[in-house]
Amino acid sequence: MTVQKYHRAFGVYGIYAKDGKLLVILKNGGPYIHRFDLPGGSLEDGESLNEAMKREFLEETGVEIEIEENIGVTDFKLPWKWRGFTDVHHITVYYSVRKVGGGTVVPEQFEGQDSLGAVWVSEDEVSMENASPLVLKAFEWLRTGGLGEAVVYDEWEVLSGK
Repeated sequence: MTVQKYHRAFGVYGIYAKDGKLLVILKNGGPYIHRFDLPGGSLEDGESLNEAMKREFLEETGVEIEIEENIGVTDFKLPWKWRGFTDVHHITVYYSVRKVGGGTVVPEQFEGQDSLGAVWVSEDEVSMENASPLVLKAFEWLRTGGLGEAVVYDEWEVLSGK
């Protein structure tokens, strides 16, 4: 019997929707590599949730945002072999956001940058094969107004290349 060892990840993520589409990033690392993901990520030392949300969104998309609402918190568990861990437990704080400046750009690449740029996608363009659980949950929120339950993915394929 394999003992599961979870890497606990915590981050803030923004939902910016317009005309039925969601602004997402093309992920360049982690368990969601080569998939669409929500702009967002981890907090830096001393940073508040709101500060992290604004910084991450700008770094990953080029769009300057204002937070409209803290939607809530949910989490995901999925297999990911990384640094001795067997799985990841991803705890996510969701915000609805609106644009106040800037525009989508190819982000500056630096250590820790895992965005290759932003694109707009509709719900019928995303699936488990090309999107992170965060994007699927964001569309659920846009459809229902709720985040629903936490999701456990027993079968999750980390994409190695495209």
